[in-house]
Amino acid sequence: MDKKVQDILSKMTLEDKISLCNGADFWHSKAMAQYGIPAVTMSDGPHGVRCQKNGSDMLGVNESEPATCFPTAVTSGAAWDAELLKAEGKAIGEEGLSYGVDVVLGPGVNIKRNPLCGRNFEYFSEDPFIAGAMGAAWVQGAQESGAGTSLKHFAANNQEYKRFNGNSQVDERTLRELYLPAFETVVKTAHPETVMCSYPRINNVHASDNTWLLTEVLRRDWGFDGMVVTDWGALCSRVAAMHAGCDLSMPGGSTYMEDRVAEAVRSGALAETDVDACAARVIALALKGENRPKGRAFDKDAHNALAQKIAENGAVLLKNEDGILPLETKDIVLIGEMAHTMRYQGAGSSHINPTKLTSLCDALPDVPFTAGCDAKGEVTEETLREAADAAKQAKIAVVCAGLPDIYESEGFDRENMTMPEGHIRLIEAVAAANPHTVVVLFCGSAVEMPWLDKVKAVLYMGLPGQAGGTAAANLLTGAVNPGGKLTETWPMTYADVPSRDTFGKKTTHYKEGLYVGYRYYDKAGVAVRFPFGFGMSYTQFAYSDLQVEGRTVTATITNTGSVPGAEVVQLYVAPPQNGPYRPAKELKGFAKVSLQPGESRTVTFELNDRSFAVWCDGGWKVPMGSYEILVGASSADIRLRATMAVDGVSLSAPEWQQGSWYETLQSLPTDAEFEALYGGPLQSDPEPKKGAFTMEHSTMELKDLSPVMMQMFKGTEATIAKSFGGKADYSDPTFKMMVMSGADAPLRAAVLSSCGAFPANLAEGMLAMANGHPVQGMKKLVKK
Repeated sequence: MDKKVQDILSKMTLEDKISLCNGADFWHSKAMAQYGIPAVTMSDGPHGVRCQKNGSDMLGVNESEPATCFPTAVTSGAAWDAELLKAEGKAIGEEGLSYGVDVVLGPGVNIKRNPLCGRNFEYFSEDPFIAGAMGAAWVQGAQESGAGTSLKHFAANNQEYKRFNGNSQVDERTLRELYLPAFETVVKTAHPETVMCSYPRINNVHASDNTWLLTEVLRRDWGFDGMVVTDWGALCSRVAAMHAGCDLSMPGGSTYMEDRVAEAVRSGALAETDVDACAARVIALALKGENRPKGRAFDKDAHNALAQKIAENGAVLLKNEDGILPLETKDIVLIGEMAHTMRYQGAGSSHINPTKLTSLCDALPDVPFTAGCDAKGEVTEETLREAADAAKQAKIAVVCAGLPDIYESEGFDRENMTMPEGHIRLIEAVAAANPHTVVVLFCGSAVEMPWLDKVKAVLYMGLPGQAGGTAAANLLTGAVNPGGKLTETWPMTYADVPSRDTFGKKTTHYKEGLYVGYRYYDKAGVAVRFPFGFGMSYTQFAYSDLQVEGRTVTATITNTGSVPGAEVVQLYVAPPQNGPYRPAKELKGFAKVSLQPGESRTVTFELNDRSFAVWCDGGWKVPMGSYEILVGASSADIRLRATMAVDGVSLSAPEWQQGSWYETLQSLPTDAEFEALYGGPLQSDPEPKKGAFTMEHSTMELKDLSPVMMQMFKGTEATIAKSFGGKADYSDPTFKMMVMSGADAPLRAAVLSSCGAFPANLAEGMLAMANGHPVQGMKKLVKK
């Protein structure tokens, strides 16, 4: 422990140390001038700084200071370019510091387990190798600026449904090999100043209270020495969290559970050294603020240009039949409201107030435009006819479509993988009128594409940030050559997703184990719409001369086309299949090379023990055998192959694995097979019953069981509706998100998130009344 921190800590009372570990208000930790402890200012920031000077909120509803809205992670990750992500992190750090922010809350490196997760747009990939590399680069850049970062959401936070009190039941091997490695990479290589614990329980223990997660894995195994902060309202038990190593509870403004910590220390149930350790880490972070270069203006134009470059590099060309792209603007018409009202970011806590905004219509002002639909994707026969008529007048029709805001957001998940019916009808009507139709797709995750065979080309922009319109124009016209590649598999239909039956439950059984994304589709032989790592170019690349010397792999890449371009070269390791179940292959390296026509370059990959290891019997072990080294343009487009003999240990398959789903991949895993994988019984949440309601339940869960809770729910709904003209409109994504984040948060989270506006005694009193104890409830209500 730093001597200055130790000196401060030695002077503090127990109560002050406990209080320091609860924030002061929505965005600040407590300043304690009597001890020389300044406040820490925090702000959202995965793809831009959401600094709120007034009207703080966790949902991106209230106005924030102008900041560059960079592409969300679905697009920036598809660039496969660590240097670009480092530059983005640095720019976001600079903007945060300009507004006096100490810690920018980002990046998010959660794995995309299922395409319906409403927050997938904020995460990099279904694969931990690329997610970890992109996250580490982002953190390195941000902290190079002088700002702190907060790696999130640690861990197993893979859906929005019941995110505050849900339960992710997942076996340790799957955690260690799939859901934790991206965090591990960032912690070990980039050393983020803070890590943000997630909302859900992990194997029935809340992340905030999880000693295994926060102490054994994060601090002991990985060597993390920074501060752990809760996601906003994620604290479950302050006593258990102190022991687990969860340092700072946010937001602040409430003294909820502080007295219980003091009682636990005095009774011996909690060691004061646990409190000291948490307080020391808060103090250490606070003292760093004294040396941060705050208040400097940032270069808005330079950062906008960077946002444009990232969007250009992260866009993915999914189809280009007959080389219809690039095109000339004199030949085209723009169709679809998204060309004018571009979907460029997601809804929720990451919502940015951009410094400027350029749509495709703005970028191509001389190109004719027809809306064809409204902002929600709805069409009429008249708007479809107008779109078809406009398409007939042009050589090429460019349709902008995708997912409107209501389809994906923080706070709720998508209901299915389909696009709005109106967008589908619009694309099909235009394609029927003009066989030379190009679709520009704006959405934060995979969608079903029943119209794909009817169009000539598809350019996937993801959610491309404030300069996305300029980026799309440059890509369509060939001013920039597309070079992005998918970091998630696009299934044919949702029926092909292996987690389809377990996603979106309060207790989510991760039955598919390691078989997420391409790890499943490749081994199961299930056809996909677009494979992991896929992306086309306006040029072509040849792969040759694969060399394997020891753990070093090299290959030569040549641009055999006529225009400059960038290729993402991917290295996969295919392990032997004679021991514990393993995917057919896994990404273990990548390199992005930019080449002139005719130019060649050698790329080099370095492998290590972890490239071959599995988690077994409490540690990493390398199974001996012959491994195949695969180098290619996607997980399904392997160009070069070699074998490598790897020394290690002999691992046999566990008895339960023989003939199980994990070997056959036929249908879906049974409960018994998952219990064998997990090593214990299925976990479940009992239905709430009157008399047994707790602070872990939400008003939404209890409203149909208790008139008191129905009254609370309606009050929450009405309060939120005041900001929407008094109307409870669940077709409005912001309204829906606010209700889900408020009414479906457990009562203890509602207390914490209210910053004191919803005191604990009020929540506890209403709860007692709902449980059939009106006198006890009234006593709590009047308690000060």
